Amino acid sequence: MKIKTLFFGITSDLVSASELQIEVDENSSVEKFKSVLKDEFSALININSYAIAVNEEYAENETLLKVGDVVAVIPPVSGG
Repeated sequence: MKIKTLFFGITSDLVSASELQIEVDENSSVEKFKSVLKDEFSALININSYAIAVNEEYAENETLLKVGDVVAVIPPVSGG
């Protein structure tokens, strides 16, 4: 299934896009989704951590993705 994926901050620079359709198996977890991202976009390995939101809510690794979900990849943020 294809998951609409939004990239923010440095992650959009690393994948050269702000929005993509990412192909994952049905009933994939967020953890599996992250693995697919790192396989397809090796530059993401350079980020120590990033948050994943599903349908505008932060998601845990165990969260299962379903058709129609929108996933956001959110890099660490620092303020000053």
